[in-house]
Amino acid sequence: MSALPQSNGAGPQGGAEPSQYLTFMLGGETFAIGILAIKEIIEYHDLTLVPMMPPCIRGVINLRGAVVPVMDLQTRFGRVPSPVTKRTCIVIVELEVDDGGPHVVGVVVDGVNEVLEIAPSDIEPPPAFGTGLRSDFIAGVGKVRGRFVILLAVEHVMSMEGLESGMDAAARAPAMMDGAGG
Repeated sequence: MSALPQSNGAGPQGGAEPSQYLTFMLGGETFAIGILAIKEIIEYHDLTLVPMMPPCIRGVINLRGAVVPVMDLQTRFGRVPSPVTKRTCIVIVELEVDDGGPHVVGVVVDGVNEVLEIAPSDIEPPPAFGTGLRSDFIAGVGKVRGRFVILLAVEHVMSMEGLESGMDAAARAPAMMDGAGG
């Protein structure tokens, strides 16, 4: 897939024009990311493991000479990682960060579905409870053909804040279960 225009693609955009979202499966649920944040989609392949990384970082890949960290969204969401299958792929996302330059991250998804156009009128605000995800991870919930699609706020989901100290949900859960959490 060729490079796409750059934007944070975080969620609903202002105005009455529909926005495009890449939909994908993760643990049996449908999620979406704004298409302008997607750089490309690649086949899942072996990752290089890096010691002392947060649990949600599966490793790094070499993407045309650039080292790109690969995040496991299931683990980031505090869930059990999905097994790798033939449909598993890595979505390369480009975000604008405060330090001035773009930040490229790969995310492991169970499978890519389609690109959908969702009108702003078909996007509801994030629910206050009941999703199993942190509310700041959700930009909204899109209504498409009688089903719901969770629109991810990629700038929050892929933020490295808290990950560097291992503070994501996946890092806390095993420690609590082992009795080492405090």
